[in-house]
Amino acid sequence: MNKIGLMFKHEFIQAIKKTGYIVLTLAIPVLALIIIGVVQLFSTLFEPAVNELTRVGYVDQVGIFNEYPDQELIQFIPYHSEKNANAALVEGEIDEFFLIPADFSSTVSIQRYTMARELETPVVKKYAISSFLIKNLLKDEVPPGIIDTVLSPIDMSVIRLDQDGSVADSQSNIGNIIIPGVYAFLLSMALMFGNNSLISGLGEEKESRLIEVLTSSVSVSQMLIGKVLALGAAGLLQVVLWLISAPLILDLASSTFGGLLANIQIPPNFMVFGVVYFVLGYLLFAVLSVMIGGIVSTAADGHNLSMFYIMAGYIPLWTFGAFIAIPEHPIWVVLSIFPITAPTMTMLRMGVSVIPGWQLVASLGVLILSIAIGQFMSVKIFRTFMLMYGKRPRAREIFQVLKTS
Repeated sequence: MNKIGLMFKHEFIQAIKKTGYIVLTLAIPVLALIIIGVVQLFSTLFEPAVNELTRVGYVDQVGIFNEYPDQELIQFIPYHSEKNANAALVEGEIDEFFLIPADFSSTVSIQRYTMARELETPVVKKYAISSFLIKNLLKDEVPPGIIDTVLSPIDMSVIRLDQDGSVADSQSNIGNIIIPGVYAFLLSMALMFGNNSLISGLGEEKESRLIEVLTSSVSVSQMLIGKVLALGAAGLLQVVLWLISAPLILDLASSTFGGLLANIQIPPNFMVFGVVYFVLGYLLFAVLSVMIGGIVSTAADGHNLSMFYIMAGYIPLWTFGAFIAIPEHPIWVVLSIFPITAPTMTMLRMGVSVIPGWQLVASLGVLILSIAIGQFMSVKIFRTFMLMYGKRPRAREIFQVLKTS
């Protein structure tokens, strides 16, 4: 046990000292703070004055658009001809103008003139112009209160009910997928970097023959258990640092983006399962990395082989669009139980739905069982092929070793 502790301490220190680990651990919170700061800076520099009035001219060739000239902070000013409106725009009396043609009732089309470079009409101006036109068109047909109601966007809230018909404690909204989505992406990135780190370390030790020195002092199982546990502890440290910084970042982001993130709910079970799946995901990828490290003679070969299960781990993120469209499809249940995709898929599903207890038990059970079986197989494979240099064992040879051990 003391030798496992020594291996654990050595591998843990080596893991957290790597540049990739430090960058991934610190860059995410720092990058988020930088983005928030830049958005706040630009919004301060380019935010218009609260009482700034935009003057928009218009030429009415129909002859009925003469009321409701004030729309929020936009004032509509009539001109008798396009020539007069053009001259006013050039002189700076108005910011822009639009022409309402005589056949507007049949074409529902206007021409807007501006001196600013734009890809399309800003949403605020488009809404103000539409509101001005609609109110004038309906002024003699519909009461003003009804017009305002029609133009107002519908405020629709969704209330989720439990199986007994009572109102559920937590509600789902599109914002709730943000945190699980970001978390799943970070988990995938962390698993990839951790996998690459372990394979690189094993490859370097085999190439430098350091592995022979290590195995003369500790058993293969002690060495590999120490390496796997160290990688899991490094992953746990990573996720703890992210969880500590998350409330601060969410608070700043919510105030920066106008309260967009204010209603996001992070249920307690998400935090707990987030840590559990993070650590178990790290351990699973660690034992897979040990298997790869045991059968290859160079780190480069190990990275090439590991791409198969690393890419498989990204399947939930690749299918994110389809998942949001049909969140209850059975394929997502399968991906939640399949060990390689279970950590990321389960975190994504927690953001949009309640996962039945049996599925969580099955997912965690299969994941833990896979880690145990993987650790057993990795020790057998590594012990047999760790001193093989220059060639990679065939699949048949590996199967024979597992069969006879």
